[in-house]
Amino acid sequence: MTDRKKELLFQGALLALLILLFSKILFTDKIIRAPDIINEFYWGVKHLGSQPFWKLFDINLSSAGWDMYINSGFTNEGGGAAGQFLFTQKLIFWLFPPPASVAWYILFHLFVGAAGTYWFCRTIGCSQIGSFLAGLVFAIAPENASLINAGHVMKIATISITPWAFYFLEKGFRSRRVIFFLSTAFILAVQFFHGHWQVAYYTCLAIGVYGVARSLCIVLADEGGKKEFGRLLALNLTLLVFFLTTVAMSLVPLANWSKETNRGVNSGANVTASAGQSEAKGGLAREEAMSWSLPPEETAAFIIPGMFGFSRQEAGPNPGNIGSYYWGRMNFTQTVSYMGLLPWLLLPLPLIFRRDRYTWLALSAVVVGIFFSMGKYTPFYNLLFDYFPGINRFRVPKMIMFIPVLGLGVLSALGIDLLLDPAVRASRAFKRYLIGVVALPVLLLVLVGVEVTTGNFWVNKFIDIIAQPTRYEPQSEKLVLQRWTNLVNETWIAAGLAAIFAVVFAMYQRGKLTAKLLPFVLIGLFLVDTGRVNAKFLFLVDEPHKAAATQSPDIAFLAKQPKEFRTLPLNGDPMPYAAAGIPVMFTSNAVQQRRWQEFLDNFNLGSSMPDILNVRYVVATKEQYEQDKAALAGKYVPVFYSPNGAMVVLENKTVLPKAWLAPVAVQVKNPADVLGALQNPQFQADVIAIVESPPPIPMLGPGATVPATGPGQVRVNKYEAEKIDLDAAVAMNSMLVLGEKYYKGWKATVDGKVAEIYPVNHVLRGIYLTPGMHKVEMVFDPTPFKIGKYLTLVSFAVFALFLGREVWLARRAKGAGA
Repeated sequence: MTDRKKELLFQGALLALLILLFSKILFTDKIIRAPDIINEFYWGVKHLGSQPFWKLFDINLSSAGWDMYINSGFTNEGGGAAGQFLFTQKLIFWLFPPPASVAWYILFHLFVGAAGTYWFCRTIGCSQIGSFLAGLVFAIAPENASLINAGHVMKIATISITPWAFYFLEKGFRSRRVIFFLSTAFILAVQFFHGHWQVAYYTCLAIGVYGVARSLCIVLADEGGKKEFGRLLALNLTLLVFFLTTVAMSLVPLANWSKETNRGVNSGANVTASAGQSEAKGGLAREEAMSWSLPPEETAAFIIPGMFGFSRQEAGPNPGNIGSYYWGRMNFTQTVSYMGLLPWLLLPLPLIFRRDRYTWLALSAVVVGIFFSMGKYTPFYNLLFDYFPGINRFRVPKMIMFIPVLGLGVLSALGIDLLLDPAVRASRAFKRYLIGVVALPVLLLVLVGVEVTTGNFWVNKFIDIIAQPTRYEPQSEKLVLQRWTNLVNETWIAAGLAAIFAVVFAMYQRGKLTAKLLPFVLIGLFLVDTGRVNAKFLFLVDEPHKAAATQSPDIAFLAKQPKEFRTLPLNGDPMPYAAAGIPVMFTSNAVQQRRWQEFLDNFNLGSSMPDILNVRYVVATKEQYEQDKAALAGKYVPVFYSPNGAMVVLENKTVLPKAWLAPVAVQVKNPADVLGALQNPQFQADVIAIVESPPPIPMLGPGATVPATGPGQVRVNKYEAEKIDLDAAVAMNSMLVLGEKYYKGWKATVDGKVAEIYPVNHVLRGIYLTPGMHKVEMVFDPTPFKIGKYLTLVSFAVFALFLGREVWLARRAKGAGA
């Protein structure tokens, strides 16, 4: 068999094994039980399966995208438009029937990550079986695989690209050819296009460190002499510049969009004072940013996966194969900090017998990544948070753990190759290594003994932590016993597994297990070990639309209503409404526009706040309505009951039209005062416009008498996601107010002339008009998206030219060889 066929065989084996391991979620008519999938992701991709095949390759870059159905209007200024280039996503959801298509999409990317890890290990000289193990570590280590339970589909997809970036960069350093540096940049851009920007950011950090370290290794080792310094510098700069231009379609609009979010430079978080002045650096507040830091004691879960319990299940009851919810010091976790026992057993081998650049780089990925993930518990992360650009824009420091998993996979490949080396096996150092392998189960058994015999002492010592209730587990007499029993049981399992590994290693050392058979035995044990843990995170429920069938009558009723009015579901997830073409006031998003987040934090259903946002309908359960009936009476009246009486749709009788004329302008600069006024039920939103700067035309002030004839009339001629046309008959100087979010990407003309859009009532947009008949047009056309789009398209063309050149050179070389 040729080497090429062997490589294909191992790739095929990787895919087949992954299909087998995750068959439960692949071959089913159910869907993964994860809120992020059931409530969000599934609704965004469900339609792809019903599209004609040729539509999969449709790309529309003419618009930055303003979604009128979610969150009272939402955009990231076109930062996600590059996702249209992800044809594999569209193809998978077209090929596989829903809802299992979500699982197939996850499986595909786990394989992509495994294959990338395999080829990186092959590039640095690992054997095929070692590279195979490394790929498995990356794909099925519970630290990565349990993301399925969290429903982090795009995080898995984004993570899967990381090994390929390292593969192409290493090829570049070995060959010094620009095509590989361009390919690295292209791969990093594609990763960014997958939409999980925190993972992409962490990958770029890791790639940057790897690039600097490899360059220094080459220069200091005098590979080609110091003459290579200039060449390496040029190649690395080429990578950086080409990445920035290729990713520009996403990066430029997102950089502009993020400025006004609750994590942006204008968010007001992380305020520092100097010389009597305050400076807002933006980003998240320190405590929020670091709330998902890995507590140092939970590193014990690298060996004993259930030591602190397993993830709580947010979409339903805890399954029977989990003995205890997670009870550690993080707010909560949907994943598990476990990577399998085998990689840790193999890790010492390259440190003892192969102390080369790849060993140290992989070890650095493991050690630095783990320290980084500890966040607030280390000075290291706190310094980065204060001084390194971008760190304070993200929460969940533990999210970087995919980098240690990759490093551990590489060390596993190096380790198993050394394990199979006869010279290593015969060395005295290897015998000392075996003593360590045997010592592990002994230490774990001693730990079990301590837990069993002195359990009461340790429980009492740490009772404040062990007895701490969670959102899903109220305090009870059984809670402490449940958690301690699970801890002891998991320690027993870890001790037993470590003992089995020790026996296998001992049998190999004594010649009772051949070198050919050993890798398969070890990989088999690794699959059993990780499979036991991963099985606790693979849950299925009925497809969402089946569960939502009882809600279809109220959704059907609301879907017939005019699109310029919004709905506010109080009974749960709003996405089924939005998916049915019903504009909803609010959808959950970790990153919100700053103004909008402040509005939501102060929202009052009984005030004028829902009126100005065109919230005409409120959906509640019968119980909710009966409970709040007295408070809602007068403003909200029932207009629809579901046939079973479980749901009621209420109509807001004081809702304002899509656009109106306000003749009174009141300047208020302090957002808190604006929001306070809006919360007042007596606030006359149809008359008064609260603005932030002096009006450019004379306006009535507070307390002025408005003529009985009113300020005039407004008619909406066109109401679309990214274009609104209105006619205004204005009787007096007024502010034309729209029940639409203020956002800087919107542009307006009045009678064909450019007009400025002003923020009104903190979150709305408005235009000053003088008496007369006016034609007003608004379009969503942010400039950053257009700049980024053309930079990316030019980069695509450049990359295509370089690829074409490579093909031509390869054919010419083949022809010359013939």
